[in-house]
Amino acid sequence: MILDKIEQLLKEVSELSASNAEEIEALRLKYLSKKGEINALMQDFRNVAADEKKTVGIRINELKQMAFDRINSLRENLETAEAQSDNIDLTRSAYPIELGTRHPLTIVKNEIIDIFSRMGFVLADGPEVEDDLHVFTKMNFAADHPARDMQDTFFVSQHPDDVTKNMILRSHTSSVQARVMETQQPPIRVICPGRVFRNEAITARAHCFFHQVEGLYIDKNVSFTDLKQVLLSFAREMFGPDTKIRLRPSYFPFTEPSAEMDISCFICGGEGCGFCKHTGWVEILGCGMVDPNVLELCGIDSKVYSGYAFGMGVERIANLKYRVNDLRLFSENDTRFLEEFEAAN
Repeated sequence: MILDKIEQLLKEVSELSASNAEEIEALRLKYLSKKGEINALMQDFRNVAADEKKTVGIRINELKQMAFDRINSLRENLETAEAQSDNIDLTRSAYPIELGTRHPLTIVKNEIIDIFSRMGFVLADGPEVEDDLHVFTKMNFAADHPARDMQDTFFVSQHPDDVTKNMILRSHTSSVQARVMETQQPPIRVICPGRVFRNEAITARAHCFFHQVEGLYIDKNVSFTDLKQVLLSFAREMFGPDTKIRLRPSYFPFTEPSAEMDISCFICGGEGCGFCKHTGWVEILGCGMVDPNVLELCGIDSKVYSGYAFGMGVERIANLKYRVNDLRLFSENDTRFLEEFEAAN
C-alpha cells in the first residue's frame, strides 16, 4: 500500500547521512527531484481511494518536508565542519599588503611647491588643452614665432584665419600665469605646476610630454634683485646651503630682461667633473622680469606694476637630485625603477 511505502521512506529519510557535497546532492536527486522517490508517490496518489486521500496527502507532505529539512541540515553540518577544519585563526594579523610609493616626479614637485609655499606663493592651475590666446598671444609670442609651428606644438584644432582661436596641448604652464593675470589684480604671487606637451622625438634626453613648475610675482616696485634672492633661497633649500647661483643673459618672449640660472655643481663643489661637463655649473631654470607687453595684454597697468617670472622642468630637477640619465624611465612605470625611491617618500 502507498502508506506503507511512505512509512518506509520516512524511516530512510530520518537516517540519511553524507560525508561530502556530492553525496548530499545525490540524496537530493533521489528524494526531491522530479524523478525522485517523493515525486513518484505523487503519481501513485491519483489512484488512492477518495476516503484516504486526505490522510495520504498529509503523510506525503510530511515526508517531503522531512526530506527537505534533513538534506539542508546535512549541507549546513558539512559547511560548518569544513570551516572548522581550515583552522583559521581570526585573531591573526592580515597578510601584509605591499604599499605603493610616490612617483619620483611627484616627490620632487611637492618639494618645489613646499619651498615656494613657505615664501608666500600659492598654487594655481589651468587646463592642459588650451587656446593659442593664453599659451602664445598673451605671452607676447609673435604671430610667426617658431613655437607656433607644427614642428613644436600639438594642435587639437586649427583656425587659419585667426590663430588666437587655435586649440593646442599647452607647451608651457605660462598659460596658467596668463589666466591668473587676466582674472586677478596685483599683488599676485603664484606657483603653477603642471604637465606640458611638445612635438619632440622621444629619447633619453627629451620627451613629448614633461612637467614644469612656473612662478609669478607681480606688485609695485618688484625688481630683478627680488627675483635673484628668491631663486638663491630656492636653490639652497633644494640642493644644500652651500649652493651658489649665477644668472646668464638669455631671451624669452614673455620676460625682459631674461636669464638662465645655473647652480654650482653639488657633486664636485664647483671644481669641475663629468656631471657638470667640467664647468662647475649646472643649468636648472629660466627666469626674468615680466615683459610690460604681457602685463598690458593681461589687463595690468605696466606703469604701476612690475613683476618677475621663472620656470623649471621637474624632470630636470629630478635628474639632478637622483642622477637619472634617461628621461623615459619617469614614464615607463618600471616597478624596479620606482622602488628605488621608497626611502624618499
